[in-house]
Amino acid sequence: MARPLRIEYANAWYHILNRGRRGELIFADTYDYIGFIDLLIDTSEQWNLSVAAYCLMPNHYHLLVQTPDGNISRCMRHIDGVYTQRFNRRHECDGSLFRGRYKSILIEADSYLLTLVRYIHRNPLKAGLTGRLSGYRWSSHRGYLSRAEKWKWLHKNFVLSMLSKNKKEQIKSYRQFISAEDDKVDEISKVLERKKWPSVIGTPNFIDKVKERFFPEKANDEVPQSRELAPTPAQIKMAVCKHFQINIDELLASKRGVLNEPRNVAIYLNRRLRGDSLKQIAEQFRIKKYSSVSSVIERIKAAIENDRRLRSRIEKLVSGLNKSQEQT
Repeated sequence: MARPLRIEYANAWYHILNRGRRGELIFADTYDYIGFIDLLIDTSEQWNLSVAAYCLMPNHYHLLVQTPDGNISRCMRHIDGVYTQRFNRRHECDGSLFRGRYKSILIEADSYLLTLVRYIHRNPLKAGLTGRLSGYRWSSHRGYLSRAEKWKWLHKNFVLSMLSKNKKEQIKSYRQFISAEDDKVDEISKVLERKKWPSVIGTPNFIDKVKERFFPEKANDEVPQSRELAPTPAQIKMAVCKHFQINIDELLASKRGVLNEPRNVAIYLNRRLRGDSLKQIAEQFRIKKYSSVSSVIERIKAAIENDRRLRSRIEKLVSGLNKSQEQT
């Protein structure tokens, strides 16, 4: 199974989801719900995980979290692992409880945080599990309406401050906010209901910054989502054209017996940086046979070993494409 893309850095925000395998229950009784919430509290203290919102449904859960220490993988491994052990022990079963690795989306707080709080807290209402949000015990909605000490662990103050700078007005503002309709919730619902989640949600500027910072270290054939951080085929072609001082028609030109080094370099970069299939590359460069694409890539690989000039050119292009992601 291909590994999901994990982007980790200090103070990053994530929407997290995991489901029971084959749609089975992960919360069978009250003690399971209470135990999971206690585990969230323990994890927030032990691993410095800031839990801003949660909603536990019978066969899945949603979390909205921030990681001051940039350790989302470690935190989630602890939560899913410990909960599975406790669930299996209580219910006298064994094996995997969850469908697989948790799903996560790195989010831009300024653009999507409030929308996700609304989406997560309104989940039981949408699913028909309750007629009123305050009647559902297994979400953090009640925590946003309370000033009780038992909710001090919940990382809600930042969210409330986005609704109102006046602390006395924050709960009232939250009530109005959570009750109002929001087209952006419909937008985010469509994204979250897809089988495959995007790795990042935010403004183009935010996504570009993530690309620039993380693509070079995350590019990996075993992580298909890393392609989302890669330069686009068009950006690769543009960079190659600029480097070799040619136009796009010259780049795509193909004549039997005539070497077109820029074209071959662009083909190689699509494979190296994006992990595109031979079929995808063939379509990009108007090549009829996939075997021809494979031959070009292998020739470039061999040439890099022996041709210092070519190797230098390609590494310069790779470096430039990585840096240019901030402007794409």
